[in-house]
Amino acid sequence: MLSPNASLSHLAQRQHARVAGVDWDALQPAEARRLREFGVDEGVEIELLHRAWLGGGPVACRIGRMMVALRPHVAAAIRVTLAVD
Repeated sequence: MLSPNASLSHLAQRQHARVAGVDWDALQPAEARRLREFGVDEGVEIELLHRAWLGGGPVACRIGRMMVALRPHVAAAIRVTLAVD
């Protein structure tokens, strides 16, 4: 079971979740701006699609209809809760 304060990087592949919050202070201004441009905000649906084979690499996720790659520290700054269907 996913803990209430889990980050996006803790999701299993193909697991759907909702953004519970973002630790904006953990991100550089350009990274935060990019997430906002992607529409990442509380309540948005997000799905972890793939993670790099070697630990520490980027993760691919779906945000709405977009597929994006996020650096590990950016994914770690996104807090999620499991989506209820």
